[in-house]
Parts: sequence; C-alpha cells; structure tokens
Amino acid sequence: MNRILLGGSSALAALLTLSACGEKVADPSTQYGANPVLPAPHEYLLPPMSVPRATGWAKGQTPVVPAGLQVQALATGFEHPRIVYALPNGDVLVVETNGPKAPVYRPKDFIEGKVKAIAGSAGHGGNRITLLRGANGDGQPALRTIFIDHLNSPFGVVLVGNSLYVAATNELLRFPYTPGETHITEKGVHVTDLPAGAINHHWTKSLTASPDGSKLYVGVGSNSNITENGIAVEADRAAIWEVDPATGLKRQFAKGLRNPTGVAFEPQTGKLWAIVNERDEIGPNLVPDYLTSVKEGAFYGWPYSYFGQHLDVRVQPQRPDLVAKAIAPDYALSSHVAPLGMVFSQGTSLPEAYRSGVFIGEHGSWDRNPLNGYKVVYVPFRDGRPSGPPQDVVTGFLTPDGKATKGRPVGVTLDRTGALLIADDVGNTVWRVTAAGAAAN
Repeated sequence: MNRILLGGSSALAALLTLSACGEKVADPSTQYGANPVLPAPHEYLLPPMSVPRATGWAKGQTPVVPAGLQVQALATGFEHPRIVYALPNGDVLVVETNGPKAPVYRPKDFIEGKVKAIAGSAGHGGNRITLLRGANGDGQPALRTIFIDHLNSPFGVVLVGNSLYVAATNELLRFPYTPGETHITEKGVHVTDLPAGAINHHWTKSLTASPDGSKLYVGVGSNSNITENGIAVEADRAAIWEVDPATGLKRQFAKGLRNPTGVAFEPQTGKLWAIVNERDEIGPNLVPDYLTSVKEGAFYGWPYSYFGQHLDVRVQPQRPDLVAKAIAPDYALSSHVAPLGMVFSQGTSLPEAYRSGVFIGEHGSWDRNPLNGYKVVYVPFRDGRPSGPPQDVVTGFLTPDGKATKGRPVGVTLDRTGALLIADDVGNTVWRVTAAGAAAN
C-alpha cells in the first residue's frame, strides 16, 4: 500500500491509497525480452502512484557503476539537461529543456502532474543547447558556452555534414555548423512542422539520421495515455516520421508507437531501432516499455492494443482491422521504466562486455511500487538482435530506501573517446563513464 498526501487533502490521500492497493507487483525480470509476462489488466479510479522526492546530489556523491568502470561528473549546474550529443571534434552538446505548460483536461491529469513533479519532472528547462569542450574530471569543462539559445522545448539533435538539425517541440530546424565554433548566431531554418498544438502531451521529439544522411527520422509521441483527449488530437502522432532534409517533405514511416523517445540505427545491420514508452493506468505490471526494430509501414498497436494484439478495452470505438495488423515489439524492458535515451555501443572504449549492444537511459517509474528504472542499462546484441537480459551499468540514482532520488538518467551518447555520457535532469549533471583507470579526457 502506498500513501501520498498532496496539498493537505485527506480525501485525496485516501483516494490515492485506495488506488494503490490490491495487485502484486511482478519481478521486472519476468518482463524482459521477446515474451514478457503480461497479467490481466486492472482499471483504477486513480492508478497506483509511487514517486520518490527529488533531492539532487550532495557534494562528492556520484552514481554507482560495476567493477571495471568509473564515473565522474563531466559538468554540473544545468537547467534540466535531457539530451547529450557528441560532435566529431570532441565538443559535447547538452540540450537543456522541458515541455511547454500543458492545459489540464481531467482531475486525474492534475493529480498525476503534481505527483510526477515531486520527482523533478517539473524542473525549469533552459530551452537552449550548451556546448562543452574539454573534460577536466572535476565537473568543470575547460570551455562552456551557450551554443544555441531561445529554442521551443528542443530535444533531438543530429549533425549531417555541415548542418545541425534540432527537433523543437513544434518544428524541425536546421542550423549551419562550422567545426570549432562556440556559438551559433544564425536563426534556424524551418525544415518542416512537427505535431504540437494546444494539447502537446508528449512534447519530446527524438531525432536521428540515416547512415548516409539522406533522411531524418523523428519520433513523435501520442497526445494522451489512450485517447482520453479525443482521437482528433492524435492526428500524425504516436509515429516515427521520415523527413527529406533537402525538401522538408515527410511521411509516416511507422505508426502505433505510443511515445518513441529515442531512435537510432543499429550499426551492424543498418536497421532503425526505437525505445518506446507504453501506456499507463492498467496496473504496475502493464504495459512493458520496449526496444524494437522499426519496420517500414508497420503498426505497433497504440492505442487499440499492446505488445502485439492484446486488446485495450478502454479505447472506444475499437479498430479490429488495425489490431489484426499490430505486430509485437522485439524486446520488453519491463513495465514503467520510462526509457528516454539510447545509443548503440559500437565504438565504446568501455570493457569488451559492453561493445556490442545498446545503452538505454531509464528515467524511472511513477505508477509502480517498488519503483522500476532509475538507471542506465545495457542490452547485449548478437547478429543485430538483442541476445540477453538487460545489465545494470549506472545505478545509485535512488536512495537505498527508495524514498528519494538524487538524479534521473535521460539521454545517453558516446563521446569521441568512446566514454558513455549521461544527461541527469534531476541532478542537473552530465556524467561520464569510462573504463576504470582511464584518464579524465
């Protein structure tokens, strides 16, 4: 049983207490891989909610890594860092951002928003991109500048040739890039609109480029949990879009992915993969968030079904024609871990055990007790496919009792040396993970 008190309201506390009772929480390991355990769904007046309060890191504290690795702060003092991106010359871009203020349409939205804010999700975002140059190993890079400012809730970033593309919440922008420059003053060129509007429930727009740079791929989340804001506001959402950067023309590459928060090409096969945040409010064990290859023209179920053709009866009217086409994702990460960043490990300088797979930043659950996520995991690959259970790489974001969180991992990338970088939007830090004994830069 989990008790939450908001605003001194005993009635609200009692309601949340009732919502959290009555269902056993599954061991996350039963929900890894291609065939996760999927129990019967439960519906609630309010879903179970369990959110640790955000405290930040005390001086000298760091996350925890296993033997053979070491972790240090690359830089601190950000405003809600969500994405890290390494440029070829060794500079690192940090996207400091949060979503635009959203209207509240249901009492449940208000309550859930307040609960999530306890864990730091409402932190002020800088709406800018900061450039870091030189890692001294003391949390203070040799150079730190504001690279691009006054952006509208930016998220995804990718460099193609001399063009830096930024996925703001409402549009895809292109900026000219010259290696070594420390600030871009030119206004971004509009490439294409991205779904936004008055309701912009999943505001993040993930971004990557095809290996040859000829196409861009943008992940666009849904405008609701399961269409409670109406189907009309879901037009063009819950999808991955393919964009021609030369013309701005775009098409839906795949549909039915509730919130594809990360997209990347697997280096061995050249196939597109995504991490996806699945739906909530049908129990602590449903629905597993996932990692999947993205097939052109495929439908992945949202909102009508989950993990293939498991029907979600909350959505009316149903679409049995679409459910019949829904395909199951490749790899479940377990329920409510909230994956928000991914990077394939080819080129890492970490030990051999981490050199053929994908790192995933799991932001952590808000509707599950015990908590799930709040760590960076590594999923090994063989022949271009997942080949084993996820392995904990960076932990220690939660206090031992699970009541507070010092940080929450979001975006991940590899720097020019092959070290793993992690954006921590509660600790307002970028962490750098290297092999034990490696130099700071």
